[in-house]
Amino acid sequence: MKPGPAGLLLAAALLASVGQLTVLAAPLSAHGKVKVGWRPAQVRVGDVAWMEIQGVPDNAALEGSLGGRPLAFFPYAGGRAALVGIDVETKAGTQPWRLAVMTAGDPPQTIEGRLKVHRRDFPVQRLTLPTKMVDLNPETERRAVSEADQLRTLYRTVSPERFWRGRFTRPVGGTEPGTGFGSRRVINGQPKAPHTGIDFGAAAGTPVVAVNDGRVALVANFFFPGRLVVIDHGLGLYTLYFHLQEATVTDGDRVHRGQPIGAVGATGRATGPHLHFGAHVGAARIDPATLFELTVTD
Repeated sequence: MKPGPAGLLLAAALLASVGQLTVLAAPLSAHGKVKVGWRPAQVRVGDVAWMEIQGVPDNAALEGSLGGRPLAFFPYAGGRAALVGIDVETKAGTQPWRLAVMTAGDPPQTIEGRLKVHRRDFPVQRLTLPTKMVDLNPETERRAVSEADQLRTLYRTVSPERFWRGRFTRPVGGTEPGTGFGSRRVINGQPKAPHTGIDFGAAAGTPVVAVNDGRVALVANFFFPGRLVVIDHGLGLYTLYFHLQEATVTDGDRVHRGQPIGAVGATGRATGPHLHFGAHVGAARIDPATLFELTVTD
C-alpha cells in the first residue's frame, strides 16, 4: 500500500532537526505505553496549540488528524508533536482527534479522543472607509477574489521541513500590538469578515522583521493587503506582513528571526501607517499573538 499524503509529510518531517517543548501543561491520555497531551491546557478559538505524543518508539510512523484535518508531526526531546491551528470562526465545543502509531511488525495502534475548544468573545470594530475601497467595481472585485484565492492556495501548501527555531519575536520593535484579532468588522455600516491579524501602529518606514526563521513564500502588491510578505516557517505555519511601504526580500529567500524584511506603510486598504501581522496553520487563521507565548527551545 502506498503511503498517503500525511505519511509522506511525516517521513520528511522526521528528517528535520527540532527543539524541545519545555512545558507539558495539559493532562495526558494514556493508551498502552503511548500518551497524548495538549498544550495549552485550555485551547480557545483562534489559538495555536500542540498535540504532544510520548512513549512512541523512535522507528514508529505517526498519522493523525483533528476534526478530520491531517496533522504533520515532528520529533522533539520528549517524543513527537504536531502544530494545530484553531480557526477564528471555529465554533466552541469539542473536536475529534485520532492518532495512528505504526511500527514495523506490529499491528497499528489507534488512539482517539476529543479536544475541547473553549469560547472566545471578540469585539465589534466599526470603520469608515472611502466608498471606492469597499464597494468594488467588477474588475477590482475580480482582482481581489483572485488574490484571495492565491493566498488560500499558498496557506494549504505544507512544507515538510521545520524552519522555525526557539521563541518568536515581535515583527515591529518598541510598540505593542492592538487587540484587533477576531474583531467583527462593520465597514461603512456593512458587516464584514472578522479581522484575522493584529495591528502594530508605527510610523511609516519603521523596520519590519521576520518573527522566526523561514523561507519567503510570496512578495506581492495586492488590493486589500497592499504590499505584502508571506513567510513559510514549515509544517504548515505561515506568517503574514501586510500594508508594507516596501519589501526588502524576494520570493525564495531564506530569512532568520529578527532579519529586516520590509518597512511599515499604508498600502492597500489601510486607514493609516501600520503593520497588519497575521498567521496561519494550514487553512486555520490563528491569533498571531499566541506565537509569542510559545515556549520552545532547541
